[in-house]
Amino acid sequence: MQTRILLKTTIGPVADDWNIGRFSLLAEHLRGRTDPAGASLYHVVARDRIEHSQGHDTDLEEAARGAYDQLWLIAVDATGALTQVDVGNIGRFRHGGGGILLTRDHQDLGGCLTKLGAVGATQFFQTVNPDPDASRRCRDDTETPSISWPNFHSGSNGDLQTIDAVEPIHPLMRAIPGQAIRRLPAHPHEGAVGVPGALQESARLVARGRSATTGAIFNICVAVDEPGMGRAVSDSSFHHFCDYNWDPRKGCPSFVDEPPGDEVLATPNALDDVHSYVGNIAAWLAGNI
Repeated sequence: MQTRILLKTTIGPVADDWNIGRFSLLAEHLRGRTDPAGASLYHVVARDRIEHSQGHDTDLEEAARGAYDQLWLIAVDATGALTQVDVGNIGRFRHGGGGILLTRDHQDLGGCLTKLGAVGATQFFQTVNPDPDASRRCRDDTETPSISWPNFHSGSNGDLQTIDAVEPIHPLMRAIPGQAIRRLPAHPHEGAVGVPGALQESARLVARGRSATTGAIFNICVAVDEPGMGRAVSDSSFHHFCDYNWDPRKGCPSFVDEPPGDEVLATPNALDDVHSYVGNIAAWLAGNI
């Protein structure tokens, strides 16, 4: 039986923004993954935020009723999306065994994730749930003055960053047998994640990156396995997953003004590791690895 995945942004279908259409390569890759017999593993529905007359998201209501097995929540809003009803529906989804991926971007972009209780507290922002390590509450990327911390500079969009899997290697970070994932798409200003106090017994850091400008170490991914809940993965930047970072020729919203790199396009097998990462997330959330 196929695993049902809902790829979901926290904004409506705004053309000049990070709408769900800008994650088409992610959706295509998941749909193309097969088991050893060649059967498709995942049924993927990709949607922007859809509100009914009361202002709550209809897809999240369906998820709470069991329509999906996984929710990949791509928090691209700057307005505090997710109503309390949405939050309750996501909670019911997780209590029913649903797996969830949380990802966001710099500063306060996607800060609505902090409404999600302990799992949301894995995401650190500037004005909500800042990093408990005060030494990290400072600018890293200085090339885009309009964006403040957390904004770790792992490289240009379209380039690759080298990451370090945390020992012991978590299933999320395994590439081919005997090797860990080493490269992910880079981004000029990644967000911040970590393990909050409430999850010390059920979450762990699984990957770190290093700033290309300051050399600062920053967290890439946290895995959460709470008793009685669906598993969760908390990731530092949706740019690990979007079309522009997998293929800069796909374009980006007009407000992105940093020049892109070309390492992904120029490097053979550049996306192998991120494809492994994506496949691992889906399989781990499903309890299959």
